[in-house]
Amino acid sequence: MSATPTIVADALAGSLVTVDLDPAHIVGTGGAIGALLRYWVGQQVSSRVPSSQFPLSTFAVNVIGSFALGLVVLAGAGESTLQLVGTGICGSFTTFSSFSVETVRLFERGDRTRAVGNTVANLACSLAAIGLAWAFVAVTPL
Repeated sequence: MSATPTIVADALAGSLVTVDLDPAHIVGTGGAIGALLRYWVGQQVSSRVPSSQFPLSTFAVNVIGSFALGLVVLAGAGESTLQLVGTGICGSFTTFSSFSVETVRLFERGDRTRAVGNTVANLACSLAAIGLAWAFVAVTPL
């Protein structure tokens, strides 16, 4: 593949943006993989646990994604791997927006304890997953 950048119009800014197609392909491929994985995990979790009580599938993808991203970053992956796995796969697999909306919905319907629990659980467990990835990388030669 060539590293020739392509110029596209940025409609929002009314200017031109340079996009290097090599990383764009890598990130886009990773994004497609991450989106499919997120859909699959969501289906698996929601078929076992109704999401009306607690957004468990969003929690699961955020924690799993944090662990995966932690592994890749802490293992010292190269730029292409970070683009594929970090920006692409983990970027589309994990979700801050769904987490935020689901937390607000819990709060609005009066489940304030669950809303706070969802917030604390997502943050604490995602950080713990990164810590676990750090420990794994520290004791395992990759």
